[in-house]
Amino acid sequence: MADHNEPVFEKEICEYLRDHGWLYSKNDRDGGKYDRERALFPADLFAWLEETQGPAYEKALKAAGSQAKFLDVLTAALDRPLEHGGGTLNILRNGVQYIGGGRLKMAQFRPETLLNETTTAHYEAMRVRVVRQVHFSTADQRSIDLVFFVNGLPVATVELKTDFTQSLDEAVNQYKRDRNPLTNGRPEPLLSFGHRALVHFAVSNGLAAMTTRLEGEKTHFLPFNIGYDSGAGNPPGANGRSSTAYLWERVWEKHAWLNIIGRLMIVQTKEEWDVTTGTSVRRTNMLFPRFHQWEAVTSIIEAVKEEGVGQRYLIEHSAGSGKTNTIAWTAHRLARLHVEDKKVFDSVIVVVDRTVLDSQLQDAIRQIDGSGKIVATISPEDVRKAGAKSKSGLLAQALKNGELIIAVTVQTFPHALDEIRTDAGLKGKRFAVIADEAHSSQSGQISSKLKQVLTAEEVKEIEEGGEVDVESVLASEMTERAESENISYFAFTATPKNKTLELFGRKGVDGKPREFHLYSMKQAIEEGYILDVLKGYQSYDTALKIAGRAESGDGGEVEEAAARKGLMRWVQLHPTNISQKVQIIVEHFHANVAYLLEGKAKAMVVTDSRSPR
Repeated sequence: MADHNEPVFEKEICEYLRDHGWLYSKNDRDGGKYDRERALFPADLFAWLEETQGPAYEKALKAAGSQAKFLDVLTAALDRPLEHGGGTLNILRNGVQYIGGGRLKMAQFRPETLLNETTTAHYEAMRVRVVRQVHFSTADQRSIDLVFFVNGLPVATVELKTDFTQSLDEAVNQYKRDRNPLTNGRPEPLLSFGHRALVHFAVSNGLAAMTTRLEGEKTHFLPFNIGYDSGAGNPPGANGRSSTAYLWERVWEKHAWLNIIGRLMIVQTKEEWDVTTGTSVRRTNMLFPRFHQWEAVTSIIEAVKEEGVGQRYLIEHSAGSGKTNTIAWTAHRLARLHVEDKKVFDSVIVVVDRTVLDSQLQDAIRQIDGSGKIVATISPEDVRKAGAKSKSGLLAQALKNGELIIAVTVQTFPHALDEIRTDAGLKGKRFAVIADEAHSSQSGQISSKLKQVLTAEEVKEIEEGGEVDVESVLASEMTERAESENISYFAFTATPKNKTLELFGRKGVDGKPREFHLYSMKQAIEEGYILDVLKGYQSYDTALKIAGRAESGDGGEVEEAAARKGLMRWVQLHPTNISQKVQIIVEHFHANVAYLLEGKAKAMVVTDSRSPR
């Protein structure tokens, strides 16, 4: 950019979006007047309804008596609690009930096929608008740099800063100090959590961050960057381009943006610990995919479209990456994926831990699909409910029925592969297998079927108290059996083993296998999602010295009695003293760690060996 100031930066972004399918308003009176009291852009809403549902819209408008009262019904629906179907995301996905007009759709997200001409036409009519300098406050004349609308409903706000004048921190601080959802106790509709704008971006030429909840100084922004040199940040922009150009060129690209709103965002209500009150409270959160999550899902889908069925993909995402949601989004997109109006996979098999199988995975998919129960689980409880004779029988039936997503544990997974390879009723069907690295403790319960696909060393380790490893099961299955052209494998792992890289990796320029998509531990640490354990670990030698000096009180030599006491407590004298170590670790965690990170801190225990008992 020749002139490095905010208006030029704003204009550059908006004109790019305008040239790529967006509607563009230079201010909040251009192209229709922005309604700041309701936080809506009515002209786009009315235009879309007229084009897509004309007769029903006219009936609803007549019953309402005026456009203002029509908007009041929509506003009331938006203002309902999120857990009761209110908020922008629910309304865009599910529509609004109007007396006289029935349920009016507020949006049509991209259909999986072009077979239905009506839904295709409605999607093509979607109005996505960027408006500059929106006066959001109902109390004064403050304005936000950019606001994004979908069919007149606000979905995002953006504050821009240029690196030559102000940093990203200035945009973040502007949100914290001047973009509060309340002004003198009065709500600011546009900024109300989940009820209007769904996400807020702070953007400079070099960096980007986002949040879904504005709450003054407590507002927490998450990095939204590509990553650079396997760490945080963004690569330098080429030929004078901003390093954050990926935002408006890729993420805010019209179809990509509508896909995020329609199929990736999630409303999540769960129990959280309130450190202020010391009690557990229910908190509703709005999840917007982090950049690496969005990129991974998007890249996987594009690769499958291009490469077809029968390929292998290794997704190496560090701890702290939000892997469960990435898996849920990937499973849903693969289950619904069509190429040239033909379904790519008959079923998606997800190999996960039992606790995830019944909760997060299904909750996330239920929200973004909206068509009822599309996840079939295979467990003893499911067998009992279905009146089946065994898990194998229930699994075979689910595969034959073409259940969209079938969630199984690692114990059941070998049976699934056997059914696919041997059952004549499944011949010609195509499957996607998504494997999470999460393990389930199976000590003493390892099935004979599972023993067949593990090495003798792996079986021995499990029988001695170890855990079943999804990677080991996949590797054993795929090593012993021929290539399956009707199965695509997607392995998600934070720390891939060598055999996992060899089986699932893709040959890099150096000839060595590498991951399909990477979110590294280095980037997760630098972005603040996990801590660097190498900076925070404490050895028993150090603990002994600390304890000894604390006993003596002067940092000098330790008395024999105190030293003996310290040694007995802090040093491993014999392998059977594990219980003492456990006590020390637990006490240390409760006293020195548990209160950190707003009571959400976790601990990692690293040992040089594992007891066979």
